[in-house]
Amino acid sequence: MAQFLQERFKAVDTEEWARRMAEGEVLDEHGVAVTPERPYQGGMRLYYYRSLPAEPRIAANEVVLHHDAHLLVVDKPHFLPVTPGGRWLQETLLVRLRRRLGLDDLAPIHRLDRETAGLVLFSVQAATRGAYHALFSQREVTKQYDAVVHWQPGLALPLTHCSRLEGDANFMQMREVPGKPNSQTQVELKQVQGPHALLGLTPLTGKRHQLRVHCAALGMPILNDLIYPQLQPPLSDDAAHPLQLLARALEFRDPLSGRMRRFDSGLSLSLPSP
Repeated sequence: MAQFLQERFKAVDTEEWARRMAEGEVLDEHGVAVTPERPYQGGMRLYYYRSLPAEPRIAANEVVLHHDAHLLVVDKPHFLPVTPGGRWLQETLLVRLRRRLGLDDLAPIHRLDRETAGLVLFSVQAATRGAYHALFSQREVTKQYDAVVHWQPGLALPLTHCSRLEGDANFMQMREVPGKPNSQTQVELKQVQGPHALLGLTPLTGKRHQLRVHCAALGMPILNDLIYPQLQPPLSDDAAHPLQLLARALEFRDPLSGRMRRFDSGLSLSLPSP
């Protein structure tokens, strides 16, 4: 295999392929690591998961909550991106799961911010992927989040917050602008402890950063949010102080079986000690 790869990809020498194989970066179609001395086999499908020199290791691990022929449901830890992008490749939920489970056709049905923890649904096979994607595009999925926020005592809850969200001049942020609302979030109070509160959030739309923007607009920014209400200088990920936002539950009618399905995160948020 080492000889074949060197001849097929002449820009990479034998020593580099040997290093990549030793680190488990080259896998066959069954998820088995390929070794340099493995005999060549025509028609074999190989996967190489390249590394980025500056990509840091994310210590927290994802947890698989459900796996069937069509769906994979996973609890994502804080700071782990869902898909490759920017300086993240190996340390993304999608690549980790493909390598760990050998599911080459795996694809996320929806996304979470890198800083947000909780439930992510993946489609296992392309044949049924469209049916599950349609649930989200047609808003047929009930999504429930928990958030620890800076408490605003004068606010009467529960309430539904509606606003129009558009991209800000700073690409990192979204902002509320005048006009017909295109975002809606139901907000309920679960617990108050000193200057903080635990909220239950149900987004009825799916705009980027919607929950973070709406909480900030209500005077209750989410604890440890470095983007809202004010963008703060980039900092290294602080595992001790993650964004206090959790995708807690997903519920929908399965488009294949017709039965109701609900998935609950095994993670939880807690209010800081006063």
